[in-house]
Amino acid sequence: MTGIQGATMPEIKTTLDRLIHAMEGRFTKGMSPASLLLAYMDWLIHMGHSPGKIAEMMENMMRKHSAFLLWASRAPFDPDIKPYIKPLADDRRFKDPAWSKFPYNVISQHFMLHEQWWHYATTNIPGVAKHHESMVHFSARQWLDMMSPTNFALTNPVVAQKTLSSGGMNLMQGMQKLVEDIQHSLLQQPDEESDLKVGRDLAATPGKVVYRNRLIELIQYSPTTEKVNAEPVLIVPAWIMKYYILDLSPHNSMVKYLVDQGFTVFMISWHNPTVEDRDLSMKDYTQKGVMAALDAISHIIPDQKIHAAGYCLGGTLLSIAAAAMARDEDDRLKSVSLFTAQTDFTEAGELMLFIDESQLSYMEDIMWEKGYLDTKQMSGAFMLLRSYDLLWSRMVNEYLLGDKPSTNDLMAWNADATRMPYRMHSQYLRLLFLNNDLASGRYIVNDRPISLRDIRVPVFAVATVTDHVAPWRSVYKINDIFNTEVTFVLTSGGHNAGIVSEPGHPRRHFQIGLQHAEDKHIPADQWLQQHEKHVGSWWEPWAGWLESKSSGHVLPPSMGNPEKDLYPLCDAPGNYVMEK
Repeated sequence: MTGIQGATMPEIKTTLDRLIHAMEGRFTKGMSPASLLLAYMDWLIHMGHSPGKIAEMMENMMRKHSAFLLWASRAPFDPDIKPYIKPLADDRRFKDPAWSKFPYNVISQHFMLHEQWWHYATTNIPGVAKHHESMVHFSARQWLDMMSPTNFALTNPVVAQKTLSSGGMNLMQGMQKLVEDIQHSLLQQPDEESDLKVGRDLAATPGKVVYRNRLIELIQYSPTTEKVNAEPVLIVPAWIMKYYILDLSPHNSMVKYLVDQGFTVFMISWHNPTVEDRDLSMKDYTQKGVMAALDAISHIIPDQKIHAAGYCLGGTLLSIAAAAMARDEDDRLKSVSLFTAQTDFTEAGELMLFIDESQLSYMEDIMWEKGYLDTKQMSGAFMLLRSYDLLWSRMVNEYLLGDKPSTNDLMAWNADATRMPYRMHSQYLRLLFLNNDLASGRYIVNDRPISLRDIRVPVFAVATVTDHVAPWRSVYKINDIFNTEVTFVLTSGGHNAGIVSEPGHPRRHFQIGLQHAEDKHIPADQWLQQHEKHVGSWWEPWAGWLESKSSGHVLPPSMGNPEKDLYPLCDAPGNYVMEK
């Protein structure tokens, strides 16, 4: 925590404000009370000044409830009665057949009726700011998710059946798990380690760390083919989590897949920042991250261009670096691949609920106290976005059904979170999310603005259908911003699972289309209708695309380059990935 000894009176007052906000943030999970109150007051004032809307809401309630009561009166005597309200396609809460039987069908249908009414009450209020409307609607949805009948033993038929069949043992086991979790939280004990170990079960593709600075380790993976494509591949992962989302188990490792396809692969492994790294900036992540890695690869494989790929936040950073290189006539890139990476943040999805001036100021004060954004605060925001999947269903399964949580490689990776430096994260949220400087040509690199339209190398962009972090229509804006050949892929799955989509993975499909720089604009929904679905993994057409952009095959390069002081420092996965 920054001290106040020797500070001026204005500095002391500012420090006091920040300390208060930081302490509040521990209880609000990083949400600004002022931002929430402004949104609520905006909604409430405009609602109070819309008597027509209020009358319409009351009429809607009376009409829908009257019809529901008639339906409910028939439900006990008609086992085949059709639902009064059909759940949304992605609503899995009431999928179990037990919910179709009386009285649980009446309970679930009555709850969904209330959900419908609150959706109507919190949307389309004349005069309410769009951002405030979204916040109020989101808050109402969170409250309703908490009150869902699936979350209570007396109103959940699945829990009732399990309790009867087990003689109540499920509730005893759930209570024991709840007590353990409470003790774990109060004593601030470290999370239980997964049986899957990094370097053994995860991030196990053989290789060497060939370069290290304060911010990154650069891993060069060992070849598995006699010859490799002449141009190497550099992968820039997001630093919000560990890099090995792209090198999970051997059967679903993107790195291993690429190496086996005959590519020389390099991976950036980011340092997990501490309080000493509070002043690391976006410039540092560009220069000491992407550019430092490119420089090292150019020394190891001289006179060869590089295929660069970036995932999520790493893809956004790669876009920044590529635009700066194009501006400065640095032609070392052969192609750019972007996975669920946004470059225009005007429609950045529900994460924008947490982005406004009040919220960012509040978050900056929370980060200022520690020097970084804590992993629990980041996970809390993502948990709110997917509260059913990440919170309520877990509580039901563990505390009411007494099921033991299962662990797989993706879940083990998800629990291995990282921190975000104070200065970098503040710049990232303000310049990109709040101001949208990158898409608008205002983002500054080395004292001059960059433009994504300067990028001329071919681009391969991947979006996922059910992405809560980078909605696919937001990612699709790449087609409008980049003035080059863009191959756009829309794949099934979410932000993480859609990218970890190895060949042979069941129920995977994708759509793919090519747009040239001179082609006319195609709206996202029209693109969706025009391109057929292909069964399988998008990894295969991507590998073929990389191959088509390469210049032939050569013998594998050496591991590092001692003549340029690039010695193999240690075995992959290196040291930075182990930092807690």
